[in-house]
Amino acid sequence: MGWRTRAVAISSVVVAGLILWGYLARRFAPVANTSLTRFDAIIVLGSPADSDGNPSPVQLWRVTEGVHEYERGVAPHMILTGGAVANRFAEARVMARTAEAQGIPESAIYVEPEARNTIENACYAMRIMKARGWRSAEVVTSDWHLERAGLILSRLPLEWRTHAAPDLEPESSWYLDAMNWEETLKTVRYLVWARPMDKCEP
Repeated sequence: MGWRTRAVAISSVVVAGLILWGYLARRFAPVANTSLTRFDAIIVLGSPADSDGNPSPVQLWRVTEGVHEYERGVAPHMILTGGAVANRFAEARVMARTAEAQGIPESAIYVEPEARNTIENACYAMRIMKARGWRSAEVVTSDWHLERAGLILSRLPLEWRTHAAPDLEPESSWYLDAMNWEETLKTVRYLVWARPMDKCEP
């Protein structure tokens, strides 16, 4: 076996091992670290708006579920987090307008418009909470995003649980498969690079 063949074989084993690590990390990721059913805040994680500044379907589903949880009395405050990542529209500001349109009072809404990824979503939302003496949160995001969010939240000094935002319209199986595959790769990146390099201090 030549050195090139050995290099390809070793690389293939390493890549397969990393993907398996990401898959298992997602499979066994925590969903909560508390038994609380009432929280200080509901954190809705961002997703890009469309190119006209309107809420995308994923964004709308997340905000709508956050609104439902607020109306159920899960928490008296909503933190909407997400910067202008995919276009010029800050995700959090679009989500805030959507939440207000669905009846949430402006006084209950806190906008975090700078975060560019899930680590920063969690960190910057935690800063808002810390400044106000809040210690617990329910975190709303898409079902396929829950596991990686849980891995990130588990590193914060916070009582939390994740909560899935249901799709208001059924998604195709290929879309869900694609999102789960993407999340597995993002989890690998988080475990190998982003988590060790995370310098965010809530």
